[in-house]
Amino acid sequence: MNTTITIKTSKILRDQAKTVADKLGIPLTTIINAYLGEFIRERSFAISLEPEPTKKKIRLWENVSAEMDRSKTQKKFTNADSLLSHLHLE
Repeated sequence: MNTTITIKTSKILRDQAKTVADKLGIPLTTIINAYLGEFIRERSFAISLEPEPTKKKIRLWENVSAEMDRSKTQKKFTNADSLLSHLHLE
């Protein structure tokens, strides 16, 4: 016997999930049921998201990288203790 579950989610999330499911040729209901079945079997769930840095973060990384490239006095460390000492963390 089937039943209906009503959940609240954003329209964008639902539409994106439906688009991916359609491209795979699998009804979204089947995917949700598979996730529920896995949740029951494993008694746990995993969340995995691919991080997407913001444009601001990318600019910051590029600026740090450029600054490092310009630096003529880069200190080299041969072990973690000397690095931590240099950073005043010990």
